[in-house]
Amino acid sequence: MNALQNDAFRGFVIARQHALLRTALLLTGDQGMAEDLVQTALEKTVRRWSRGGEPASLEAYVRRVMYREQVSRWRRRRLVEVPAAELPEWRLDARGDDAVEDHLVLQRALQQIGRRQRAVLVLRYYEDLSEQQVADALGISLGTVKSQAHRGLARLREAFGGLEPVLGGGSR
Repeated sequence: MNALQNDAFRGFVIARQHALLRTALLLTGDQGMAEDLVQTALEKTVRRWSRGGEPASLEAYVRRVMYREQVSRWRRRRLVEVPAAELPEWRLDARGDDAVEDHLVLQRALQQIGRRQRAVLVLRYYEDLSEQQVADALGISLGTVKSQAHRGLARLREAFGGLEPVLGGGSR
């Protein structure tokens, strides 16, 4: 990698690291694991970048590496989920004036659903990808994306006590 490419890549990392970390945190549910996921994705990306990667597609490539790396981690671990004995208390008074609390409540609710469902919901509604793009990013079928989104949204509704969550994105 020449000095110009090195400076450009460093600039990209500095400019986009917080956005990448936010997405990784939603995918992993753990700050340390999210940092590791971003670091791994950037490490794999810098190898491609040094071979003449396109600057315009760099962020898309990093995100795709993150998604696929996370799916690979899930497949390697194959941990069985154990339901919690007690559900956390959720804020039911939807005033809409506390975005930070809304974000924390949603983040806690996302931790209550399975990893694959969480990944599908994050990519579909947070990243605003189409169902086909989610399938491609995770390396799963379109039908799996649809069923996981349906089940994940149902689990979120349960976590919110039957309230309809307001999520961005829509059918494309």
